[in-house]
Amino acid sequence: MPVTKCIPNLPIEINNNSDNNNMKSIRTPEDRFKNLSNYPFSANYLEVDGIRMHYVDEGPKDGRVILMMHGEPSWSYLYRHMIPVCVAAGHRVIAPDLIGFGKSDKLTDINDYSYKSHMRWMQSFIDQLALTNITLVCQDWGSLIGLRLAAENESRFNAIVLGNGMLPTGDEGPVPKAFKIWQNFAIYSPWFPIARIVESGTFKGFSKEERRAYNAPFPSSKYKAGTRAFPRLVPTTPNDPANAANKNAWKILEKWEKPFLTLFSNGDPIMRGMDKKFLKRVPGCKDMPHKTLIGGHFLQEDSGAVFAQAVNDLIAN
Repeated sequence: MPVTKCIPNLPIEINNNSDNNNMKSIRTPEDRFKNLSNYPFSANYLEVDGIRMHYVDEGPKDGRVILMMHGEPSWSYLYRHMIPVCVAAGHRVIAPDLIGFGKSDKLTDINDYSYKSHMRWMQSFIDQLALTNITLVCQDWGSLIGLRLAAENESRFNAIVLGNGMLPTGDEGPVPKAFKIWQNFAIYSPWFPIARIVESGTFKGFSKEERRAYNAPFPSSKYKAGTRAFPRLVPTTPNDPANAANKNAWKILEKWEKPFLTLFSNGDPIMRGMDKKFLKRVPGCKDMPHKTLIGGHFLQEDSGAVFAQAVNDLIAN
């Protein structure tokens, strides 16, 4: 993977030639991540399709694996309040940054991102780390990818904890007007303020340092193709490319007997009520201690410690 030498604070440009693609990506300068508030975790990297992917890997290597998957437009920093709580219980917590986010490389062409490619990258990720006995913790796009990943690798997952997430197929009917506005904003707006977008999905509001952390991966608009791509990749019609695969995943989830816990928040206008679909359709939801947590869309920010303790309790029981 050829890398061009560059001056600090300028993007490192990378040419990726795997799978007969000529995808171009850039790498956020490392000094953007210096001294982030409450994010003391060591950086770990592996390559998927010739693209460098970052992940947090904390706790004992022989501990029960908790895979924490973030969504749009956040990164593993979102789980900074939860990781120490789960590690303290003896678990191994792995929190990847999806390609285009966090410390992972960022493709510069929005058309190089697809639901299928994100699935391929995460499949390579769990294969390379040889992860088994996984408890999945997912939210937002972390659920669109994570739930399918669990369904397609059922033997490798022991349990699922879903917070403010979904798995649409495109057969759900008319798309809410608010979501169409969000899609258009993500694609066409010249202004795409990452930290403010995340902060707007919380109750607590952010400090100056927290805003800096959420903005850190994206020094300029050149880095934001991945964040702008996600809204348009959500399946909203029956002819969506992900329709068949997501329906197959639902067929598996409808037979899922292993623990499936929902921890949705009380203040998420996007995902409110989605938990009922899982409670109705997934057998593993029966007799689980489902909870409604206090918070907005990004409940990891508003109720991170409670969220993490619920995960620990599920594994312990």
